[in-house]
Amino acid sequence: MTKGQMEEAVTKALIQYEKENMGRGPVEAKCYIIEDMLLLRMKGTLTPAENRLAASQEIDNGRAQIKQMRRTLTENGRPLLEAVIHDILHCDIISMHSDLSTRTGERIIIFTLKTPPVFD
Repeated sequence: MTKGQMEEAVTKALIQYEKENMGRGPVEAKCYIIEDMLLLRMKGTLTPAENRLAASQEIDNGRAQIKQMRRTLTENGRPLLEAVIHDILHCDIISMHSDLSTRTGERIIIFTLKTPPVFD
């Protein structure tokens, strides 16, 4: 596969993973392969309930609770994410880093790879 085909395949797999494991997919998603890193950027990831909780002034730590829940869900799904990415890129994953903005609903996941992917 070409670099663009790999990025598209990972993006589609990530959207499918989000739908199956988080209950809904992002409004927009894009994958970038940068040397030995894989960057996934998703927009519109928060559910309506999460948006209300993040905007609420009445609930203490609402944003922190959302971030913690999403962090836990992502860590629990990590083996599946890594397997899907490995199947597409044929690279082992060294580490995963993730964060979510409760203000914008944007989510970033970065994987560091043992070796850069090989493109056609």
